[in-house]
Amino acid sequence: MRADRLVSLVLLLRQRGRMTAGELAGELEVSPRTVLRDIEALSAAGVPVYVDRGRHGGFSLLPGFRTELTGLNHDEALAMLTAGSGRGGSVFGLSAPLASAMRKVIDALPEGHRANVDDAARRLLVEPETDLLSRRTVTEELADGVMSEVRRAVLAGHKLRFDYAAPTGTPRSHLVDPIGLVTVRDRTYLLALAAGEDRTYRLSRMLFAQELTEPADRPARVDLDRLWAERSATFLADGHLSVTVDVRASRRDELVGTVRALRAERPAESGWVRLDVAFDDLRHAVWAAWQLELDARVLAPDALCEAVATRARALAALYSS
Repeated sequence: MRADRLVSLVLLLRQRGRMTAGELAGELEVSPRTVLRDIEALSAAGVPVYVDRGRHGGFSLLPGFRTELTGLNHDEALAMLTAGSGRGGSVFGLSAPLASAMRKVIDALPEGHRANVDDAARRLLVEPETDLLSRRTVTEELADGVMSEVRRAVLAGHKLRFDYAAPTGTPRSHLVDPIGLVTVRDRTYLLALAAGEDRTYRLSRMLFAQELTEPADRPARVDLDRLWAERSATFLADGHLSVTVDVRASRRDELVGTVRALRAERPAESGWVRLDVAFDDLRHAVWAAWQLELDARVLAPDALCEAVATRARALAALYSS
C-alpha cells in the first residue's frame, strides 16, 4: 500500500506542481507526518523532490521530471475520466483508489493531450448529487468497516459473518458464502448463499461484518446480470403484502427506503405521488405508514387501512382520558 501511495504522491506533484504537506495529506488520506516520511523515501530513491520554505512554500518535483506513457488515445482517456466522475467509487468504498487511478490515467497522456482531455472531462457530468428539482440523491449510510469487510470477502472468496437488522425485527447473526455485490439506485446488495439457499442482503442493514479465512462454497464463475434478474423476478413473485399509497413528494424517498420493492410510481394530486409497493407483511406496512403520519394515505388493501385506523383510535382513546 505504501508503494501505491508513493506513486500517487509523485503523480500529484507532477500534475499540480507545488503542494504543501497538509494538501498532500488530505489527498492521500494520511497524516502530514506520513507525507514527510514518504518525501524522504522518494528523495532517498533518487526522485528529485525539493522543498520551498516560507509562507508560500511546499514540495515540488524538479522541472522536466516526467516519464510519459502513450498507451491511451484521447477518446479512451476521456471515457475513463467520465466514468470515474460518477459515484461508482464511493458506492463500493473505492473512492481513494479511483482517485489514484484517475491521476495515473491523466499522467499517462502526452503533454499535448492532457489539457484537452481534462477540459473535456469537466464538460461531462455523470449522476450529479441533485436533479433539476434540487432533490438530493439519497445515499445509504453503512456502519463503519462493513463495506471493506464485505468487499474483501466477495473478492477473496471467503465466508462472511455479519449481524443484520431487518426493518421491523431484532438483529440476527448470519454466516454466508458471498457471491457478488450489486448497486441499484445507490443501494448496495450482497448476493450470497446461506446453507446453499439463495439470499440477498442490503448492506445498509448490516450492523457488523467480518471476513473469515474459511473458503466460501460458491460457483467458480458467476453471471451477476443473470443472477440479479432471476432474484428480482423471484422476489416480486413472493407472497409479500402489496400496498397502494399516496405520499407527499417530499417524503417519497423516506417511504421507498422502508419497502421491500417499488413496483410502480405515478403522479397523484399536486405535491403527492402514488406508489405501488411491497412490504414483508401487515405489521411491516403499518410500521412504515405510521412513520409518515399525515404525509401518507394508504389506499389499499383494506386490511392495512383498518389496521392503521385501529392503531390511531387506540392512541386517541389513550390520550383523550
